[in-house]
Amino acid sequence: MQLRPLHDRLVVRRVEQQEESKGGIIIPDTAKERPLEGEVLEVGSGKRLEDGSVAELAVKKGDRVIFGKYAGTEITVEGEEHLILREDEVLGVVG
Repeated sequence: MQLRPLHDRLVVRRVEQQEESKGGIIIPDTAKERPLEGEVLEVGSGKRLEDGSVAELAVKKGDRVIFGKYAGTEITVEGEEHLILREDEVLGVVG
């Protein structure tokens, strides 16, 4: 199934963090925080401005992004969890 976001929205898959701390301690799943970094899978067509024109998004497919802890809406597509975010919820692009 293909999921295409509308307007200035992005579909993001969370990127899992390390299973082990720097000191070699393995962190159990129940103690881990959800990752705040993800890979952009799909982007919308752009944000519609007041004059009717469409502003292109600064984020593109394949970018790794940082987002806020409570940003976006979680969805499950074919058993895989994704986030749908607005471009303004993205805090930065990694790399």
